[in-house]
Amino acid sequence: MELLAPAGNMESFRAAVQAGADAVYVGAPGFNARNLARDLRLEEIAAMIQYCRLHGLKLYLAANSLVREQDLPQVIETLAILDELKPDALIVQDLGVIKLVQDHFPALVLHASTLMAAHNSDVVRSFTAMGFERVVLARELTIKEISAICKKTETEIEIFVHGAMCFSYSGLCLFSSFLGGKSGLRGRCVQPCRRQYTWDAKGGGKGGLKGGRKPAAGGKGGYLFSMNDLGGLEAVPLLAEAGVASLKIEGRLRTAHYVSHVVQAYRLVIDADAAGLPVALKKAGQLADKAMSRKVTPGYFQSPQPLEAITPYHSGNTGLHLGRLDAVVQKKSGCYGSLTLKDDLETGDRLRLHLESSGERHSFTLQEMLKGKDLVEQALAGDKVQISLPPDLVAAGAKLIDLYKVDVRSRPQVSDIEFGLPDNRAMQDLISKAQEHLRAGIATIRRTVCTAGSEDTRPLAVDRVIRSDNRIRRAGPQKSGPVKVKLPLDWWLKTDSLKLLQDRLPFTPDRFLLSLDKTNVSQVGQLKRYMGSGIRNITWCLPPVLFESELAQVQKQLTILVRSGFKSFQIGHISQAWMFQGERVHLSSDYTVNLMNNQAMAALDHLGVEAAQLSIEADRKLLANIIKGSRAQSQRIRKGLTVYGAPALFTARLAARHFQYDRVLLSPKGESFTMHRKDGLVKTVPCRPFSLLPYLGELRDMGLDYVVVDLCNLPTGQQDMLALADRLSGVARVGKLPTFNYLGTLE
Repeated sequence: MELLAPAGNMESFRAAVQAGADAVYVGAPGFNARNLARDLRLEEIAAMIQYCRLHGLKLYLAANSLVREQDLPQVIETLAILDELKPDALIVQDLGVIKLVQDHFPALVLHASTLMAAHNSDVVRSFTAMGFERVVLARELTIKEISAICKKTETEIEIFVHGAMCFSYSGLCLFSSFLGGKSGLRGRCVQPCRRQYTWDAKGGGKGGLKGGRKPAAGGKGGYLFSMNDLGGLEAVPLLAEAGVASLKIEGRLRTAHYVSHVVQAYRLVIDADAAGLPVALKKAGQLADKAMSRKVTPGYFQSPQPLEAITPYHSGNTGLHLGRLDAVVQKKSGCYGSLTLKDDLETGDRLRLHLESSGERHSFTLQEMLKGKDLVEQALAGDKVQISLPPDLVAAGAKLIDLYKVDVRSRPQVSDIEFGLPDNRAMQDLISKAQEHLRAGIATIRRTVCTAGSEDTRPLAVDRVIRSDNRIRRAGPQKSGPVKVKLPLDWWLKTDSLKLLQDRLPFTPDRFLLSLDKTNVSQVGQLKRYMGSGIRNITWCLPPVLFESELAQVQKQLTILVRSGFKSFQIGHISQAWMFQGERVHLSSDYTVNLMNNQAMAALDHLGVEAAQLSIEADRKLLANIIKGSRAQSQRIRKGLTVYGAPALFTARLAARHFQYDRVLLSPKGESFTMHRKDGLVKTVPCRPFSLLPYLGELRDMGLDYVVVDLCNLPTGQQDMLALADRLSGVARVGKLPTFNYLGTLE
């Protein structure tokens, strides 16, 4: 069983190798899902690959960010150079990157990133059919579920066994992007899950279609979504027995100190025989405790509802908690904070301040420390000390400030040459020669793929919105019953309630999207009687997450629907296209398939998907680029976009005891959300929906084919529907709503 370690820089790479890793994974420059301070340079990666090849180790590259249309030229060049360097595998998420590798760089080995959300054996089999040699399973699985998947596939399975845990399902977190365009799926996450939240003092109150009321401040809360770290030392023997091929340690953003201690810990346990396992686990636990991570728990390994996954009263900071500052005082020589240490401290150690009142975190290197009136370089746990704080960081008199040690004082390191890495200048020459050698081939691929160069695509101006196209048109006297809302392009209405289809709506969409669940499927007969031939305008929507235990039931439901005459289905995950093999049906895809470039669209087109929603995170420029690129590729697939709704910002398996469902939740900045629990999912949604309805004319001019109005997670009473009709008509005075990233920039 392989032990796979992270490395965000050369120091961590050396630490991983020295600690006993069998393989190391690093980020591919420019498109990896970690926002590192500095990407590794290609010459550094080349040196690592050569070193690993000489020493019987493996080097994998995480190229697992979603790729925007305008990023394709650079991605193609990087892939071409990596093809020359020959790493042992690329870990990928984006369907467009997969298509590029298969079409132009087939020698590159592909591993499916955990961000591709593999929760069941059907997903693994479909990924195998797509050409993946290894699949990194989602972190939300139990050992029992992992074992069941391993038994049903020959494909190598990789499991995260240690490190940070996301609250949301892998690949389904929109929170960071929704708050300011920094996409977690592109490695830009600002970690809203680590913030402190409070419950609205006035209790409930769902945000309505009119925008909802402004929530009141107050109410107890905490770090409600801040997951403790995963620690799977005791799970190692069970994962080996299950047939897992590789144990992966998370932490490309962590220090060399962390990497060294955690890798040593897992090396001890993997190498131990049955008799020596208890001693190995004890020593490994002591090593892991010194790694300066968060509190560790077994994650989901033992239960789908782990009780200790979140400690809501603790901030979830990484590092050793040194204590809370007693006071912050201003002296002539600068600002100082005093505290009684919970652990040893030394000048030169890397520290982090957490200001609880604002949620801010500031890191710095300790320059000066006082014990009494004496300057000291070292202090022990239990000592009362004063530490120097960076200027203008904390005001005198500030309170509720916690101090963490996140790295130890740096020690002299061996040079790359002493370690045995190739000479950096030789690697620079290697990369330069490769770039020159590949120049013509790269240009040819770019001409084929990048026909919608971002420099030629200017977003439409806001004043080109054709508001007149949004008006409800009535001929003659007003009649009772639904009216046709005339929009500039086809519009589909999504709901998770079959009742809404039976209500007297003040409008008639071109198509209904209905969530596939046990309740709705059980009422198929009633729906057919009510809708009659109108069932051809119904599309059933599969959820993005299906667990192994649900597969048989969902396949049975699909069989019932097809036999009942339903021919239109929307997949929530790329693997679900394989569920319809041999069936004469019409497939579309939800935004959860994550499409940001024309090559990703081509991958879906190849699978027979006829209509696809573009990324809900996309800004205006990106949308225009994707559509232009798709047109230039002569792709037949219809392009859609969710333009109204309250999307799930977190979609989670964990239903923690401290959650309060359907109650307003406030962020430190006053943003309001609610949590809902249904069908085994916990969704955190904004109280106010976002709306691109004023920009429908602009979207039509870009070349969009249809839009989706999503009423899931929103109230759908009579007044709510009338308010929606007003928004759709564009004639009534309605309050402004957020526009997600449309008018901003997706990073």
